[in-house]
Amino acid sequence: MATLHIASKANQATSIPALLIATLANNKDPNASITIDFQDVETLRSGVKEAVEFVPKSGTSIHGSEHVVSHLAKSYSRVPNDPSPAQKEREDLINEWLGRTTNFYALDFKSVEGSMQELDAHLTLRSYLVGYTVTMADFSIWGAIRGNRVVYAAIKKGSMVNLCRWFRFVEETNPWVPAAVLSLNQAAHEKKAAKSKDGASYDIALPDTDKGVVTRFPPEPSGYLHIGHAKAALLNDYFAHEAYKGTFICRFDDTNPSKEKEEFQDAIVQDLAMMGIVPDKTSYSSDFFQEMYDYCLHIIKIGKAYADDTEQLTMRDERMNGIASKRRDESVEQNLARLEEMKKGNEEGVRWCIRAKMSVDNPNKAMRDPVIYRCNLTPHHRTGSTWKIYPTYDFCVPILDSLEGITHALRTIEYRDRNPQYEWFQEVLGLRKVHIWDFARMNFVRTLLSKRKLTKFVDQGLVTGWDDPRFPTIRGIRRRGMTVGALREYILKQGPSRNIVNLDWTLFWATNKKYIDPVAPRHTAITRSHAVTAIIKGARTAAYTEDKPKHGKNPDLGTKKVAYAPTILIEQEDAQSFAQDEEITLMNWGNAIVRKISHSMNPLSLSTVTSLELDLNLTGDVKTTSKKVTWLATEGQELIPVEMVDFDFLITKDKIEEDENYEDFLTPETEFRTPGWADGNVADLKQGDVIQFERKGYFRVDKAFQHSEPAVLFAIPTGKGGR
Repeated sequence: MATLHIASKANQATSIPALLIATLANNKDPNASITIDFQDVETLRSGVKEAVEFVPKSGTSIHGSEHVVSHLAKSYSRVPNDPSPAQKEREDLINEWLGRTTNFYALDFKSVEGSMQELDAHLTLRSYLVGYTVTMADFSIWGAIRGNRVVYAAIKKGSMVNLCRWFRFVEETNPWVPAAVLSLNQAAHEKKAAKSKDGASYDIALPDTDKGVVTRFPPEPSGYLHIGHAKAALLNDYFAHEAYKGTFICRFDDTNPSKEKEEFQDAIVQDLAMMGIVPDKTSYSSDFFQEMYDYCLHIIKIGKAYADDTEQLTMRDERMNGIASKRRDESVEQNLARLEEMKKGNEEGVRWCIRAKMSVDNPNKAMRDPVIYRCNLTPHHRTGSTWKIYPTYDFCVPILDSLEGITHALRTIEYRDRNPQYEWFQEVLGLRKVHIWDFARMNFVRTLLSKRKLTKFVDQGLVTGWDDPRFPTIRGIRRRGMTVGALREYILKQGPSRNIVNLDWTLFWATNKKYIDPVAPRHTAITRSHAVTAIIKGARTAAYTEDKPKHGKNPDLGTKKVAYAPTILIEQEDAQSFAQDEEITLMNWGNAIVRKISHSMNPLSLSTVTSLELDLNLTGDVKTTSKKVTWLATEGQELIPVEMVDFDFLITKDKIEEDENYEDFLTPETEFRTPGWADGNVADLKQGDVIQFERKGYFRVDKAFQHSEPAVLFAIPTGKGGR
């Protein structure tokens, strides 16, 4: 997938042209798949100090707005393949105007005034820059003008008639254009909000930062990223890119082929990009297998490691009780010979492992001769069957951190007992030292973050997959309805503190509500079970529709069709609350007086309301009624079948202790599906859209309505009720 990187703090005259051309390509070219990544910086970290960088699927990165625009225009041109001289002339004119885009970059009026006057004169009898249809030239020039605050101010004053007419015409006839500009400004706003830590202290005094800062995030590609990984990734990204303007490396710790898959590796890359995390470099532990094997040879030769064939349970017991292995004092030659057998992966070799000779009885049990190399005959997803032995994480990380130039290893506090081990390897192997900073991992109530346990949930079919909305994976919470901006804000607010706390999900989802409430279109849904038919006296005989805003406080979201008819559906719960002759409010219509309430004749359900008769009272004051109810007209629109899905936690206990089995605390039922009817506008919703069903809550469309199959919408928690 190609990626367009944009520095959102840069002069937007240099970034919006490329943004618009890339957006146009994504909208119109079926072969285009360009990820647009906004970075909260003035210049990109490429070393070229540009505001725009395009990274194609293959080939060399392209830097600078002018070059990126030119490349995108050539690669995704919508100009027909026509070799005629007329077409050649048209292409030349388009390219000429694309080249003139740079004339509108300068942020002082005198520098751009001549180009503006020339453009105004050119547009005297023209609707478009070239020919009789809009081209990439129009979007590129329009983007530079819109991004240049000086030129844009002149446009708003209307001082150049033809230029202003053309500018408004492009904007009004291509609504995706202002939407793309809005996405740039919103991205900058979201990252700015996310950096507001609200009490979290980032002043942790990392040592030696004046010499440069290089951090890393080393995920194992054995599963999908969860919210705990997100904290580690975001903090390392923050300190490298925002706090110290350094370098951030993503290194895949792919040293256990039994668990790792390329599927997980690709998913991690995508999830990091989705969170706005763009590593300066991506590497793989497997790229260094030879170097680590050489270090293993070296550590054996200097007498600091030995081969051991002690049975696993016995080894665990000996380490626990401070008992030396019977193999601990074998000769260097014997140890090297056994390493060679391990490398071959033969029957003799698989019996052995290599252990570092640190200590037998150190009070810190992590220092008691840990295993550093073991056999694994499973083919590696990157190196195939080249290797039969692999380093452990504890041996690999201190070596690669040093080799890759990491200056500060920021990692969760669970590694604290292994920090002396990390430092021992670097000391013994003569490697450059790396500073370590521990921060608390994120723990949530009634939530498991152990990858091993999450894998069991997937393998046992307790969830639908790694993106199950009940899962704490990035994909799971995104599918549930979490926004990227809210995710970043919440995690960064936790800061790099070392205080271990069990967090509640309440604030997490309350943060998300701030992001979705202003932009979630309002719709109506009625629960299908025992929905009540109401006859509205005083309503028009024939059904009709009116345009109403999708959001009362956000007109930019546009309008929806609201159908009105003499027969409507009302929620059973609402109908049961009505009293005879009570005045109620039908939302988005007006008041009505309850004249007749009919109940079921079934003795088992006497309280069930079967029908209502209401007198419409549009002169009534909505402020005087205590009940405002939603409703749906049964005529004038196609009622859309929907399934509204809510979820509970997978486990029943806030915190599972180490001596407890999580399987004893599984929630018996965690998914709740409610069939309903929704207004006709819901038919237009796409997968991933976030809406509000009024009086029900916020929902994310997991499956759009199609072919009479109901739309499936997941309820988004709001911080109330905990789920």
